[in-house]
Amino acid sequence: MKILYAIQGTGNGHLSRAEEVLPVLKKYAEVDVVISGKHAELKLNHEVKFKYGGLGFIFGKKGGIDLKKSFLKNNLFRYFREIRKIPVKDYDLVINDFEPVSAWACFFRGVPCVSLSHQSAVISKNAPKSELNDPLGWFFLKNYAPVQRSYGFHFETYDDSTYTPIIRSDLRNSEVTNEGHYTVYLPAYSDKKIISFLENFPKIKWEVFSKHTKKNYSKENIKIRCVDATFFKESLLKCEGVLCGAGFETPSEALFLRKKLLVVPMSNQFEQHCNAAALKAMGIPVIDSLNKRYLGVMKKFIKKSIPIAVNYADKTEKVVEKIISDHKNSKVSLEYEYLAKNLEQAMNAISLNTLAGKLKY
Repeated sequence: MKILYAIQGTGNGHLSRAEEVLPVLKKYAEVDVVISGKHAELKLNHEVKFKYGGLGFIFGKKGGIDLKKSFLKNNLFRYFREIRKIPVKDYDLVINDFEPVSAWACFFRGVPCVSLSHQSAVISKNAPKSELNDPLGWFFLKNYAPVQRSYGFHFETYDDSTYTPIIRSDLRNSEVTNEGHYTVYLPAYSDKKIISFLENFPKIKWEVFSKHTKKNYSKENIKIRCVDATFFKESLLKCEGVLCGAGFETPSEALFLRKKLLVVPMSNQFEQHCNAAALKAMGIPVIDSLNKRYLGVMKKFIKKSIPIAVNYADKTEKVVEKIISDHKNSKVSLEYEYLAKNLEQAMNAISLNTLAGKLKY
């Protein structure tokens, strides 16, 4: 069996999960790797056969995604060309971790494609949802990387296709201590904004990991560090608590390590607001921003919050076995193949030269 494992390269969580999935997947099949997106600090310790630009986003400095920069950085002409170029028909199955190039290529060509991602668990009908009215965010989550079937990871198991988080082996096997500091990772905020908020707690030691600095520095009780996987892991293992965005990987690791946790979901990011809803249901404090009106919540978090007990057993082998078993003889339905064929013909009818002339890239 020949499998293409497709990874979203925007953010570190997908790559971290791939480090655990790939060794198990290679026991069952011949596996090639494709990554699209370029905004992660982690490097995958496996050979990557295909690298694409894909569709990514740029973190802002005010608590959300910089939509303007994200739009300008994404080259739609290149993206469509990548969809046409990737050889998904060379594979029996594509396993997709929210990677759009291979997902849409499979859709247009009738190639079996299943998701193995956190996002597929978020859109499950049984998973907690944000109360925010964000139809565009919901549409994006459902259609960014279309698949035929989903296997997902979430903070809790909400249905038979949802599993608890994959925790990287080096973290799972490390010694956990408490040296009293708090680890902070809020990439959508500027250093200035984070410092302005945290300096209201001068007796607390803060270790802030920033995407917006190229050198380490300190201000009173606040250490600002460049994002580095090794130092971040060390800080996480030794901290008392974690203040971070409402992504998936860092909150999952904080919960697994029995650390106090408070999350700040990014604006313009519907998935993070759904994550925040799930965490809030578990008893995790959530604040909407680093506005000073939340200083009281932060004070309570520091003084009274306690870690939430979770059981995140290693189920990587079980998940991979399930996917292989379900799709060993996978075939695309005739209805799906007919739709895909028509869509590919429609796509081929588009003059890329005309499209290129209309797009500014």
